[in-house]
Amino acid sequence: MEVKNRLKEIRMKEYAMEPGEFAALIKVNVKTYYAWELANAIPSMKEGLRVAKELHKKIDDIWYLE
Repeated sequence: MEVKNRLKEIRMKEYAMEPGEFAALIKVNVKTYYAWELANAIPSMKEGLRVAKELHKKIDDIWYLE
């Protein structure tokens, strides 16, 4: 199983923001955000929950197992 995410979909469809703007919105470094969006890295549980709260979503609306 692999951890996937819907960050790009959320960023583009719901916020219509560039990656740098979205990274600032969720209070993470743009390099960190890119690593998450490309699924090259995943956040810690604490960080994932914080981001989900920031976006008013459940964590599994953003990250999921495939």
